[in-house]
Amino acid sequence: MAKAIVIYDTNYGYTETMAKAIVVGMEGAGVDVELKKVLAAKEEDLEGVDAVVLGSPTYHHDMISSMKMFLFKMKKVDLKGKVGAAFGTYGFSGEAVEMMSDTMKHIFEMDMIEPDLKMKGMEVVTREKECKEFGKKIAGRIK
Repeated sequence: MAKAIVIYDTNYGYTETMAKAIVVGMEGAGVDVELKKVLAAKEEDLEGVDAVVLGSPTYHHDMISSMKMFLFKMKKVDLKGKVGAAFGTYGFSGEAVEMMSDTMKHIFEMDMIEPDLKMKGMEVVTREKECKEFGKKIAGRIK
């Protein structure tokens, strides 16, 4: 069975809502998925998975600091060729998603799901279906 991990952090719960919906979409497509908040994640969690999915809100035109620190840990794992995806929420700008995606694609040489998924925080509640579809799209790539 295909395996994936979704690692995220959240400020107001919107990114967490997205993460949970993405997991539902992946599980519904037959993928074994682990969901972790970034502070509980370790680089060892990335070994043996077919896909790594990262989520972060944008905070002051940047990704949340806990996710930025985790990206440094990710350098210790060979992720070349693994499927990657990035998602997140924003209030005004949304740069965090592109930052994570660019790092995963160009530094870790991952096979990225494009386009990334980003939503304005307040819209997440009415757009959960899109998150589930994003999860299905990731599942389709690793199955």
